[in-house]
Amino acid sequence: MWEAGWRDRTWSELEGPWDLLIIGGGITGAGILREATHAGLRALLLEKHDFAAGTSSRSSKLVHGGFRYLKNGQVKLTIECVRERERLLKEGRGLINPLGFLLATYRADSMPWWTFGIGLTLYDMLALKWGHRYYDPYDLRELCPQLKEDGLRGGYRYFDATTDDARLVIRIIRESVEAGGRALNYARVTHLLRLKDGRVRGVAIQDDTPEGKGRSLAIHAPMVINATGAWADELCPGGSLPGRGKTLPRLRKLRGSHLVFPFTTLPLTRSVSCMHPADGRFVFAFPWEGVTVVGTTDVEHSAALATNPAISPAEHTYLMTWLEHTFPDLQLSEKDVLSTYSGIRCVADSGKSDPSKETREHVICFEEGLLTITGGKLTTFRLMAHNALTSIRSSLPGYPRFDPHKRVLNPPLPEDTVPGQLSRLSRLRILGRYGREAPAVIAAANQEELTSILGLPTLWGELRYAAREEGVVHLDDLLLRRTRLGIQLPEGGLAHLARLRAIAQPELAWDDARWEAEVNDYTRLWQRSYAPRPHPEL
Repeated sequence: MWEAGWRDRTWSELEGPWDLLIIGGGITGAGILREATHAGLRALLLEKHDFAAGTSSRSSKLVHGGFRYLKNGQVKLTIECVRERERLLKEGRGLINPLGFLLATYRADSMPWWTFGIGLTLYDMLALKWGHRYYDPYDLRELCPQLKEDGLRGGYRYFDATTDDARLVIRIIRESVEAGGRALNYARVTHLLRLKDGRVRGVAIQDDTPEGKGRSLAIHAPMVINATGAWADELCPGGSLPGRGKTLPRLRKLRGSHLVFPFTTLPLTRSVSCMHPADGRFVFAFPWEGVTVVGTTDVEHSAALATNPAISPAEHTYLMTWLEHTFPDLQLSEKDVLSTYSGIRCVADSGKSDPSKETREHVICFEEGLLTITGGKLTTFRLMAHNALTSIRSSLPGYPRFDPHKRVLNPPLPEDTVPGQLSRLSRLRILGRYGREAPAVIAAANQEELTSILGLPTLWGELRYAAREEGVVHLDDLLLRRTRLGIQLPEGGLAHLARLRAIAQPELAWDDARWEAEVNDYTRLWQRSYAPRPHPEL
C-alpha cells in the first residue's frame, strides 16, 4: 500500500478532484478520513509531520470512560466515553484491550472513600455493564502488594482499557486508504486558498521529505477540515484562521507528561491509581506493552508549540513524589526511569484555575468554508468525526449519509491466518495492530525475525514490514510510532541499532550517509524529548 514509490504516485494524484481535504494526521483526522471515505467521498488527509506524530502518539494510552469527569459534573461526556469504549473493545480486539484498575483510598485523602463507590456505581450504570467491587485494605494489598500499607482504607476495582495510540491511528488511516481514501505524511499546508469573497476552497502544500526537494502544489476542494488538535488556531499565520475570535473559542494548551519504567522495576499487573499527596489529583501507573507507564500531569503549556514537547523538571518531580508516596517499599528513584514522553492537548478555555476541571468535550466551528474541530478524547474519535461531518453534510457533494453504526475497524481475520509458531497472545496482538495486513506482516519476516525484541511484545519482523510498507520517512517514524521501541528500550534502542540497521536500511533504500544522518537526528530528538531526565529549559 505504501511500498517503494507510493509517495510519488500519491503526489501525481493530488490535483484531484477532491470532495474533502483534511488537515491533520492524528486520531481526529484519521477518524474523519475513515467516515468520509466509507460515505463515498473522495477524501485526502494531509499531515505536516508523520501520522500520529503529535498528541496522538503521546497520550496516556488509555481508552477510558472518563470516570474522573463525573466529579466535575461532565455526565454527558462520560456517557459518550463509556459507550465508545465498549464499542472499541468489541471491534478492536488485540489493539484495544481491557485492563483492571485499582483505585486505592487513604485516610489523608481529601475526598471520603465512599464517594468513589457512588461514582463507580454510576460509571457502570452508564456503561450498562457492572464491573466494580470494593476491597478492604488486606484484600487490596493481596491484589497489589506494592501499595503503601500505612493509612490505607481500602479501594475499588473497576475496568477500562488500553491501546497503542499510534498504531490505532495508523490502522484507521491504512484501512481508509484501502477503502479509497488518500493520506500523505510530511505534506505541510503552507496556506489556505480562498475565493475573492474570503471563503476557503483548498490548500497549498509543500513536500517536506528529503526526496521531495520542496515540491509544492495547490489543491482545491469544496470543503476543508482543520483537525490539527492543539495547533488548531495556529494553522494560519497572523491569526487569520476563519472563526478565530468569533465562533472558535479561546483554546487552552495543556501538557500531559509520563514516566516509563521497565516492567521488572515496577511490576504491576493492573493499573493502580490514587490521589497525589500534594494536590489531590489522581495519578496512575499501569502495565503497557512490556513496560509500566506512570502519569499524567496536567499543566499549562506556555512555551511555543512543538511537535516534540518534553517533560519539565517540576512534572518529573511531581510524578516521582507520587511514586514514592504510593510504592515506598520499591524505593524507586530517577535512575530507574527508562524514558519519558509528553503530549499537548487542547481544551476550550473557560477560565478555570485548575486545568483538570476544564471540559474535555470537543469543539466544532464552521466559517468561510473551513471547519475546525479540536479538543475531545482519544476514546471519542469516532463520535467526533461523525459530528464534524454531519455538521457540514449540506456543503458536501451528493449530500452523503454518514452511518453511525458502521464498524470503527474492519472485521478481524480468523486467528489461524497467523502462523501457529506464535503464541495465541502474539497472534491476537498482530491481528489487532495490523488487521487484514497481519498475514503480510508474518510473510515479510524471516524465520528468526518472528521472535520478541528483548522480551517486549514487538517482533523483529514488525520492523521489516514497517520499513517496507508503512510510509516511513525518518528513523523516528519507525522507532516512535510504527513500533514503540523508542520509549520501551533503554536509550531509545540506540544500543541495538546494528541489528535494526540490518533489517531496516535495505528496506528503506537509504545509503550509509543517510542512515548515519538519521541516527544522529533521532539521537538528538530522543535526548531532548524522551530521555529519562527532564529537559532543563522547561
